[in-house]
Amino acid sequence: MPIDVLMPALSPTMEEGTLAKWHVKKGDTVKSGDVIAEIETDKATMEVEAVDEGVVEDILIAEGTEGVKVNTPIARLAGEGDAAPAPAPKAEAAPAKAPEPAKAPEPAKAEAPKPAAAPATAPAPAPAKAADGGRIFASPLARRLAEQKGVDLSAVAGSGPHGRIVKADVDKAQPGAAKPAPAAAPAAAPSAVPAAAPREHKTLEQMGIAPGSYDLIPLDGMRKTVARRMTDSFRDVPHFPLTIDIEIDELLAARTKINGLLEKSGVKVSVNDIVMKAAATALMKVPEANASYSPEGIAMHHHADIAMAVAIPGGLITPIIRKAETKGLAQIATEAKDLAARARDKKLKPDEFQGGTFSVSNLGMFGIKTFASIINEPQGAILSVGAGEKRAVVKGDQIVVANVMSVTMTCDHRVVDGAVGARFLAAFKEMLEEPLRMIV
Repeated sequence: MPIDVLMPALSPTMEEGTLAKWHVKKGDTVKSGDVIAEIETDKATMEVEAVDEGVVEDILIAEGTEGVKVNTPIARLAGEGDAAPAPAPKAEAAPAKAPEPAKAPEPAKAEAPKPAAAPATAPAPAPAKAADGGRIFASPLARRLAEQKGVDLSAVAGSGPHGRIVKADVDKAQPGAAKPAPAAAPAAAPSAVPAAAPREHKTLEQMGIAPGSYDLIPLDGMRKTVARRMTDSFRDVPHFPLTIDIEIDELLAARTKINGLLEKSGVKVSVNDIVMKAAATALMKVPEANASYSPEGIAMHHHADIAMAVAIPGGLITPIIRKAETKGLAQIATEAKDLAARARDKKLKPDEFQGGTFSVSNLGMFGIKTFASIINEPQGAILSVGAGEKRAVVKGDQIVVANVMSVTMTCDHRVVDGAVGARFLAAFKEMLEEPLRMIV
C-alpha cells in the first residue's frame, strides 16, 4: 500500500519548516537512508533521509514551500509490494478473484469481512518489524532522542504511518521504558498553563502607535521559537543572578603566549575559548552546578557540554562543545570557530545545538560591561560574560590598575542554589586569574 512521507520534526522545538529542495522526483526508487529532501527549520538546514523503501509515486509539497507543518504528508511512496500493481483498482480486484469466494459465491459475503480484517491489523508495529527480520521502524529524530534518553524502541508502540515510531512516542516513553509513558501526561500540564490564562495581545494601534509610522517585519520561524522559549523560561524557571568581578591580566598574558605557540598551526585562541574551558573545568570541581531539573528528578551530568551563544540573522543559536573538560584550548578554539561558521550558514545538525549542560554568552566584544542572560532550558545555569576593561582595584592598602571582567551567572533555583552558584563562581574565578589551574 502507498506510504506517506511526512514532514519530520528535526528538532524538539520545530513546529513547521520550509521544504527547501527535493533530491528525488516522481518515479525515482529510494531505499532507507537515501537523502530525499532538504528542510529549513527555525535553526538550520538539514537533509531528510528516507525511512521506507519504494518508488516515489507523487511529490505532494513543492520545493520552496514555507510553513509546512510537522507531520504533513510531503510525498508518497509505492511500497515494494505495490510497485507492480500500481493502479489501486487492480489491487482491490484481487480478493474478488480469490479461489474461496469463487467456489462459494453466497458465503463470500459472509467472508468479506476477512479481507477487511487483514488491512486493519497491517499497520500494527509487529508486522512492520517482522517484514524486515525484526527491524524497528522509527524516524531518525525518534532514534536520536531514544538513544539520548535511554528509551528501548522495541518496547515503544509507534503511532506514525504503518506503526512507525515518531518523536511523540519517544517523548511518552521518556523515563526509559514503556511503563512510565503515562508519567509523561503530567508533563503536558505546564504547556496547558498559558492556554488556561491566555494573555491579551493588543495591536500596535491599540497601544497608541500611529499607523504608517513604522515598518512591520514578519516573524520568521527562528524568531518565533526564540520568543516562545525565552518567554517560557523567564516565566516558568525560578531564577536569580550572581555577579563576580575577575582580574584577567594573567589570562591575557597566558593567551598571548598560547597563541604564539599555536601561530604555525593557524589556530588562534580567544578569551571566550579560555572562558569555556575554565567553565568546564569548574563544573567538574563543582558538579552540582552541572545539572538539570526535570519532574522525575535532578539530572547530574557526567560531562560539561558547553553551549556557546552565537548571534545569527534572525536570532541566536547555541552550538555545543561536547566534553569540553577533556579538550585542550587549541581543540576548543578549532571546534568553536567551525561551529560558529556553520551556525551562521544554518548548517548545524540537531545534535550539534541540542542537549548542552551549561551555557556561556559573551557580549564583551560589544563593550557590554555586565548583563544577565535567560536560562536555556533544561540547563541549570548560564554564564554572561562582559567586557574586560582597566579598573582601579585595591590590593593591600594601595589602589592599582588591573584588567577586570564582570561575569554574571543566572541560576535555576530548583537545581543551583546560591551556595552552589557561589562555589562554582569561586572555582571559575580561580581558573581565569591563575590559568595554570586549568591544567593542574
